[in-house]
Amino acid sequence: MLHTVEWKVRLYLSEDGGTTKARVVVNTGTTTLTGHGAAHCNPADADVPEIGDELAAGRAMHDLAQQLVNTAERDIEGLDTPATGRSPRPVAGWPM
Repeated sequence: MLHTVEWKVRLYLSEDGGTTKARVVVNTGTTTLTGHGAAHCNPADADVPEIGDELAAGRAMHDLAQQLVNTAERDIEGLDTPATGRSPRPVAGWPM
């Protein structure tokens, strides 16, 4: 069965005084989740805004990804499926 959906993702970045903050929001159509991340420039380092953007955005996306995995795991646990006598399910997710 083919299943295709589109999720809207927005990434917001702001920088103030050597600190870059990121907020990433995903709307799945039924749920909206928000991830947050930050990066701080060491005063001894050169101020390269792109690096702060990359770090803060990556951290916000990592936070969002963990929230999505946690949500999926809760959904799996909430399924009312009859016992099959099989061993417990492995941790949710795609093999890496």
